Amino acid sequence: MKRLSIIAIIAVVSLACSGGNDNSHTTATTFVSPPPRQVLQEARRPSVTPVHPVRADTDKPLLVFSLPNGKTFREGEDVVINFTLVNAKLRDDGGDFRIRYMVDDEDMKWIDRQEDVVLTGWLPGEHTIRLELVGADGWPLKDNILTREITVVK
Repeated sequence: MKRLSIIAIIAVVSLACSGGNDNSHTTATTFVSPPPRQVLQEARRPSVTPVHPVRADTDKPLLVFSLPNGKTFREGEDVVINFTLVNAKLRDDGGDFRIRYMVDDEDMKWIDRQEDVVLTGWLPGEHTIRLELVGADGWPLKDNILTREITVVK
């Protein structure tokens, strides 16, 4: 008796799903919110570049990134891209060079003046900041591609 009623229930469910029409179907929709996406806000301010004693070849440009590798920041804290250029001038400062920077392999941004870039809006986790000194030909200069890993905690 139980076996017959189970078969009857399966038959009713099958008919309800098909609706007796070969073209009808049942769709289940689930809404899953996307994970939070990091959106950084950028502010620029005059550079307060500390004087670093740098030994450099006097004929070659050199980019020095002041952010230490592996630094930890608290959520809501500003991350400042501060750099020093030796034997080179940026485009808006009368030179031929540009600095390209990328955060976490997102879109690249440009720095054309000796100024600090302040980034806010970081999500907790591991992040990568990459700076490249780019010459007049549009290519980054060898030995002037710098990467820093940072951690943002709650």
